[in-house]
Amino acid sequence: MSDSIKHARSVGLALVAAALPVPLWAGQLNYTLYGGIEHSDNIALTAQDAMSESVLVPGMSFSYLQQGTDLQANFAGNLEYRDYLSQRFSDQTQLQLAGQANWTLLPSRLDLELKDYAGVQPIDRLASNGPDNLQQTNVFTFGPVLHFLLGSATRGQAAVHYINSYAEKSKDFNSYRTQGSLAIIREINPTDRVSLNLEAQQVSLTEQSATPDYDRRELLAGYVSELAHFQVDLGLGWTQLDFKESSMPTASGPLQRMTVNYRPSERSTFSLSAAREYSDAAQDLLLQAPIGILEGTGRGVDVGGTTVDAQVYRERRFRLAYTYEDDRLTVTAAPLYRRLGYLNDATLDQTTRGAGINISYRVRPTLTLAMVSVYERVAYDNIDRRDTTTNYGLDLVKQLNSHWGWRISLLHQQRSSNQAEQDYRENQVYFGILYNR
Repeated sequence: MSDSIKHARSVGLALVAAALPVPLWAGQLNYTLYGGIEHSDNIALTAQDAMSESVLVPGMSFSYLQQGTDLQANFAGNLEYRDYLSQRFSDQTQLQLAGQANWTLLPSRLDLELKDYAGVQPIDRLASNGPDNLQQTNVFTFGPVLHFLLGSATRGQAAVHYINSYAEKSKDFNSYRTQGSLAIIREINPTDRVSLNLEAQQVSLTEQSATPDYDRRELLAGYVSELAHFQVDLGLGWTQLDFKESSMPTASGPLQRMTVNYRPSERSTFSLSAAREYSDAAQDLLLQAPIGILEGTGRGVDVGGTTVDAQVYRERRFRLAYTYEDDRLTVTAAPLYRRLGYLNDATLDQTTRGAGINISYRVRPTLTLAMVSVYERVAYDNIDRRDTTTNYGLDLVKQLNSHWGWRISLLHQQRSSNQAEQDYRENQVYFGILYNR
C-alpha cells in the first residue's frame, strides 16, 4: 500500500479517535479466527498445463458496530494471508473491508464522516483471476457534513469530502478528489420526502493516464417513500463532465436511479435496482464494496470483477433479487444486466448478463449446508470476445461448541471463451478450523 493512502487513512482515523469522548471500542466487536488448507487442481486458471497447488490460509473475519450518541460506526471485513506451499507464487496478504464512521461534533448541526472500502480486484480484467493477476485496492473518503433547518418540514445538508483511490498495481487508478455537495430535503408526510441535490467533484489523477483530469457536476431530484412493506427511492437528474484536455470534449447526459424493495410477507423480499449514469471504477468500488462482505463465517476474501483504471464510462445497470428466509432455509436469486460504454477508449465496451443463486439450509442447530451457483456472460463489443463463467460451490459448517467449529467446501469454476487460451476449469477443496468470539 502506498504511503499516500496509508497516510490519508491514518490521519482520518487518528482525528476521529483522538477527539472521541468515549472509548473507540465501546461498541460490539465480533470476529472469527480461522486457519485451513486449500487445494486446487488448476491454481493459475490456465487453459493448458494445469498446475496443482496447496495453500495454507490463516485469516480473520470481523465486524464492529457502535450506535452511540457521539459515534456511529459500522465496519465489516476479512483479513487473510495466503501461503503457497510449493513456492510457485509469492505469498499474499488480502484485505476486504467496508467501513463507515460518523462522529457528531455538534448535535444536529455538524458531523465528521469517514468511509473506507478495500478489496481485491484483477490487474487485467481479460485474464483469469490467478494469483499473479490479483491486486489490493482501496477507496477512502473523509470530511465534514453540516446540517441546517429551512423550516418545519425542510432541512438542508452541505458536505465537503476528500476522496483517495489506490490500486496496488494499476497505478492509473490512483487519484485524489475533492467533492462538495448541497442537498435540500422536504418531508411531505411521515413516510414520503423529496430532495434536490447538487454535487461537484474535482478528479486529479496521480499517474499518467489515457484519461485526463476532469470536473464532474451533477444535479439530481429525488423522491423517497418508506412504507411498512414497500420502499422506493427514485432519482432523476443530469451529469456534466469537463475534461482538462482540449482533445476531450465535454460529456453530459441524463442521470437516472431507482431502487424498489417490496416485502409481501415476513419471509419474502423482492428488490429491484436500476441506473443510467456516468461512473468510473473508484465510484463503482465505493458503491459495490458492502456487497459480499461475509461476517463471522471464515469464508475468506472475495475477488471482484472491476476493471481497475481511471476511465469514465456510461453505465446502464439492472438487478432484480428475491430472498426467502425462515428459521432453517435462506434462498436468494439475483439476475443482473450491466452495460458499460467507455468515453476515452472504447476497447473494453462490454455487456454483462448473469445470475446468482445462494441456498443455505440449517440441517441441524449446529450444522449448516450452503450451495451457490453463479453464471456470468461478458460480451466485449469492439474486440469480438465472449466469455462465459460458471461457478458451483458447496459449503458445510459445523459448530462444535460456542467457540469452535470446522468448515469444508468444494468449488468448481470454469470459463469458456471464443478467444484462444482463455478457457479454464478448476476444482478446489478447502478444510479449515474456526474459532468464534
